Formats: sequence, structure tokens, C-alpha cells
Amino acid sequence: MNLKTAAKVTAVAGASLLFLAACGSKSSSSSSSSKQVANWTESAELPTMDLSKSTDVVSSDMLNNTNEGLYRIGKNGSITPGIAKATKVSNDGKTYTFTLRKNAKWSNGDKVTAKDFVYGWQRTVDPKTASQYAYLYSGIKNADQIANGKKAVSTLGIKADGDYKLTVTLDKPIAYFKKLMGFVNFFPQSESAVKKYGSKYGTTSADMVYNGPYKMTGWKGTNLTWSLKKNNNYWDKKNVKMSAINYQVVKDPSTGLNLFNSNKVDYTTLSSTQVKNYKTNKDYLIRKTASTFYVEFNRDDSNKTLAKAFKNKKIRQAMSLAINRKEFVKNTLGDGSTVSKGYVSQDLAKNPKTGKDFTSDAYVASSVEYNQAKAKQLFKEGMKEIGETKLSVKLLSDDTDGAKKTTEYIQGAWEKLPGMSVTNQNVPFKTRLARSQAGNFDTVISAWNADFTDPISFLSLFTSSNSYNNGKYNSPAYDSAITKAEGSDSNDTSARWSDMVSAEKQLMNDQGVIPIYQQAAATLTRTKFKGIIYNTAGTNYNLKYMHVN
Repeated sequence: MNLKTAAKVTAVAGASLLFLAACGSKSSSSSSSSKQVANWTESAELPTMDLSKSTDVVSSDMLNNTNEGLYRIGKNGSITPGIAKATKVSNDGKTYTFTLRKNAKWSNGDKVTAKDFVYGWQRTVDPKTASQYAYLYSGIKNADQIANGKKAVSTLGIKADGDYKLTVTLDKPIAYFKKLMGFVNFFPQSESAVKKYGSKYGTTSADMVYNGPYKMTGWKGTNLTWSLKKNNNYWDKKNVKMSAINYQVVKDPSTGLNLFNSNKVDYTTLSSTQVKNYKTNKDYLIRKTASTFYVEFNRDDSNKTLAKAFKNKKIRQAMSLAINRKEFVKNTLGDGSTVSKGYVSQDLAKNPKTGKDFTSDAYVASSVEYNQAKAKQLFKEGMKEIGETKLSVKLLSDDTDGAKKTTEYIQGAWEKLPGMSVTNQNVPFKTRLARSQAGNFDTVISAWNADFTDPISFLSLFTSSNSYNNGKYNSPAYDSAITKAEGSDSNDTSARWSDMVSAEKQLMNDQGVIPIYQQAAATLTRTKFKGIIYNTAGTNYNLKYMHVN
């Protein structure tokens, strides 16, 4: 799959709309336990409830809990029942036939039918909609041609056979197809609702219909509070225990902590300075995210000295070995983030045979270890090989406080290499993103957050033809492994896993990028709230089964 969007490229070490979602649960008084009411916080505004246009984590969480697709993503990324009550897959893995449940309804009482899926998918893929997530449809019959304006939207490989039978045809087998079906951009949409609300669709809680466990109220499009109320038209309402989950946007960790300690909210994220005082608190909880922060090298020949340097493996390895990641995550970040074991994040996917985490199977210790003596030695050797004695490098990143601390730390580490000088460039997130995509950088701290629980969501990024391979990493062996994983080995679980492990090892042995850390959020979440399903990738929170114990 070719990742053609920046939707999940996250802001580096700062509070960004594209990444940080804060969630929690309520027990501010003894009476709230019996009422099944929760008060949560979010760290950023809610930008949209339009299923085709959502790109951020806040919207994704809200849509996932107020709407539902063919499946829901359960614990540990498992596939659980949604609107589809039965699925049949052809022997070649290219045709899926879904039987839909007949008791699924929209919040306005209308039935949810196969036509709602057809309409929703066509609307998302339609170039006129300009959905940043249309790329996820690649592999579904004619999706790429539709996105490029070469075929009509009506030719998309999805067909309604009556109200309760849905057939999807793929161009090729997609091993992670069922996981995609639990992602909000594949949920159904009511054509009558979209037409009724017009340009207002999804811009307020009232200009929307819902078919999930909850329905949203109180969001006017710009305000910082809203609520999720139990949806009594939901087909499985008997298993929804919460009557209301109330949200407020709290951007300042100090304010959030004060609200938590005064029992006004049940969840807050902690700053690195707050973590030190709350690590032993019974409500302290770390939430890992499937987000890796890493350094990219620009290998473009426009700067001949830098191109020579960054094409030299010893120099790339030296720059990685110079970074003491353990010290960095503990003393500079201090927010629960962890040292990366590689490019793909931990706790994303497990070996289908052994149950081992992908990062264990694909671990290349030398790509993420700290060894200053070896770093200096390799740097000297590499510089000698390219015929240079000095190397001046610019390091691009965001302008948040956290990002500035990160660049300062790496600058200090790199400048211990003999002959190397570093200039930090801290710019707004959108500027950093634009410059990265334009190749206007020497080195850049980038980040990627997986869209679904499969290593390919990371690994596709560094194929030589990918538009978001900003540093132009190029390895025929890497490309071959990914091509097999997405092609000839798509239906062979073990072979596909081996392909992806090989690709990760190739990238790390090449030191194609420098993985630094996997981001996490340190939180206070009241322990009496149970049934919260959290996944590191894609949509983080499934609150269908949340309840007060």
C-alpha cells in the first residue's frame, strides 16, 4: 500500500491535533458510580465528525464510538462483530461477501443497509471529497483509477445486493483487509443525511446521524465541550452500560491535574515534571501509541557533501550510535515514552505462530544502541572514505518546547563526533511537514503513527517509490520484501510475516533511518472504570464496553 497522505505524520514531541488524544473516565462522586457517567478530557479541539474527512485522533475516537462499520476493533487489535454478522471470503482472497444484521439502525430510526456502505465508500474515494484517507482504499477494485480521475466512482469494487448483502471485490488480496474494515473511514454513511445537512454535514453534533454505541450532543463546531450519550437505536445497546461520557478540552497539564485532584474530571495527561510525583499513584497509567519518532537523512545530490556523507553507511551508523536513547527518554522526555527497538513500534503486531512481538523478531540491536567510542571510530572512518574532515548539518523539527528539547539533545550528541557541527531548525508543524515533503532539509525528526495494527502500515513508507519516503531511502532488497508481503505472499501468513521481518532488518542494518523513541502518554485514569479497550494504532479507544465497576 502506498501511503500518500500526511494524515498520520505526527507532530514531533508536542501537543498536536494530529496525534495527542486524551481520554479518561468518571467517578467524581459516589453518586456517579450508579449513574454510569464519565467526565473525560481531550487535549485538542474536535475538528470534524465527517467520516470521509476525519484525519486526526480526536475525531477518530469520537467517530469510532458514535458509529460502526462492518467490524469493531477489539482488544489487542482483534476483529469483533459490527454491522456484519457473517463474512465469506473467496479462495483467492479477492472477494468478500458480508451479510449485514437487520436490526442495525441510525440514530434517526432509519435502517442501516448495504447501500449506506456503498455510498460512504464512494463518497470517500471520490476526488471531489478530497479525503486524505482515500489512499487506504488502494487494492479495492478500481480505487486507484478513481482517485486518479480515470474511472467513475460507481465502478468502485463494492456492490449492494439488496439491503443486507454487501460484496467487495479487490484487485489483489489484502492481508489486513478485515482490520481496515474497523477503521472509521470505511464506516457507512447515510446518503439522505449527507444530502439533508449539505455543507453542514459533520460540522456539529446535530448535523449528523449515528449508528454506533453512542450519539454525540452539545458540539456546535467550535466549542470545547460535548457529550456522548447512549444510543438507544444501537443494535447491541444491551451491552452499552455508560449513559453519558462528557468531554472537555484541557490543553494545560496543570489545569488538567487540578481538575483531576478536585474530582471534576476522571482522566488527565501528565507533563514530564508531573510524572515524577505521580508514578506511584494508583490511577497512574501509561498509554503507548504506535508512533515512532526517527531521524531521516536527505540523500539528494543537490548538496554534494551531505549526499556523500548520508550515502555512507558508517556515517549514518555513527550518528545513530551517538544518541543515548535511554538517557533521552528518561531525562529529556520523562513522559512514559520508550526507547525504540526499531522503526516499527512495539505492541503493534505479534508473530502468528509464536506470539512474539514483531520488534523482537526484527530486532537489530546495533541500529538503536548507544556506543560513543564506536560512533567516533565509524565517523572518522566514514569521513575519511568521503574525503572530508568536517560536516555541517542542519536538524529540522517542530517548534514546540518538547521538539526543541529533542533537537538540543541530539545536537549535543552529534557534536561530540569529531568534525561535526549541527544547527537546529525549529519551525511550525505544517512548515516542517511541507519542507520534509519537498526535500528541503538536511536531517529531520519525523514521526509515523500506524493506521492499523499491522507492520505494513509502517513499512510501506520506505519503499523507493513512496511519496513520503522523504529521505529517498532506496534498497532493492527492501522493495522486494514489501512487494512480496503485499503481493505473492498476501495469503500466506507465515511467509508474509517473514517478508516484513526481512524488510525491517534490511532498513535497520542499512541504518536507513535512526529510530529514537516510541511515544506514550502518561495519564491519571480512575481505576474504577473498566472495559475500556485501547489499541496503540489507528483509532485508539473503543468505549462500547466501558462501565463503572
